[in-house]
Amino acid sequence: MGMSIDLHRTIRERLSEDGQRYTNGRQELVEALVAADGPVTLPKLLAAHHALPQSSAYRNLLVMEQAGVVRRLIHTTGHAHYELAEDLTSHHHHLICETCGVISDIELEPRLENSLDKAFDELADDAGFTARHHSIDIYGECAQCVNGSRTGREPAVPRGRAV
Repeated sequence: MGMSIDLHRTIRERLSEDGQRYTNGRQELVEALVAADGPVTLPKLLAAHHALPQSSAYRNLLVMEQAGVVRRLIHTTGHAHYELAEDLTSHHHHLICETCGVISDIELEPRLENSLDKAFDELADDAGFTARHHSIDIYGECAQCVNGSRTGREPAVPRGRAV
């Protein structure tokens, strides 16, 4: 997804509503998240974008998370992964490698997504619950780990652990 003026405007407004400014550092982080093209850890973000100041990157991610601009995914025992909030991008789910910790975005075909929405709404209604959204995480092993070609592995996720 490329950066658009509308995306910047939406993020600026969202931060403003939360009493925060859309500083140059925060804009650089957003651009780095867009360039990452999927959930990314802070160390990988900093390694790929040397201009990002490490001293403020984590604090800025937290501020943007609280304002609903950034989503933090905690699926591994290693570092959290960050991505732009789903309503700023598109509805998607994740494939999570339990060996290396890599998280990949996947989108379901609209017909399947609609069927799931209906089923989840019915389950929620039966429980007297008001559902707002859902996410599906599929755990397993990525192709690189299956083939033994992954290098620089992140800490493994304990098998059989649901988060």
